[in-house]
Amino acid sequence: MTPSTKHQRLGLFAWLGLSLLAATLGAIASVDAAHFYAQLTQPSWAPPARAFGPVWSILYALMGLAAWLVWRVGGLRHAQTALSLFIAQLVLNTVWSWLFFRWHLGAWAMADIALLWLLIAATVAAFWRIRPLAAALLIPYLLWVSFAIALNYSVWQLNPHLLG
Repeated sequence: MTPSTKHQRLGLFAWLGLSLLAATLGAIASVDAAHFYAQLTQPSWAPPARAFGPVWSILYALMGLAAWLVWRVGGLRHAQTALSLFIAQLVLNTVWSWLFFRWHLGAWAMADIALLWLLIAATVAAFWRIRPLAAALLIPYLLWVSFAIALNYSVWQLNPHLLG
């Protein structure tokens, strides 16, 4: 294995690891999510709770892979803005779980997810300029968060007594 191949593999593990870290920190906030989610009045179009884990697992893997593809083009120095946007959206993604599931703050979760959507869109645009395939890998994430905004808003409005 050449040093460059080893470097590329370490980079892949690092970007996937960062995405996994965000997922793990969000999961910590969501330990009691099933119980809390079951108490919430849901809109008729809400997916079953069991759908979220598999969807998010795929999305986090795609996120890590997309960041790695951008990083591969020229490293952190070349893609500093794009990868900074990526990290910022990961932070907001993680914070949302704490706001919604742990702290039950519907309005704050709504503000967070709206800002998250903007950061994902900015990340997609920044990735597109560097590596279009990486941007394309984030499109399912952007679409899912678009859906999640509508779901977050509906659940928040249907449950003012639980999501203050």
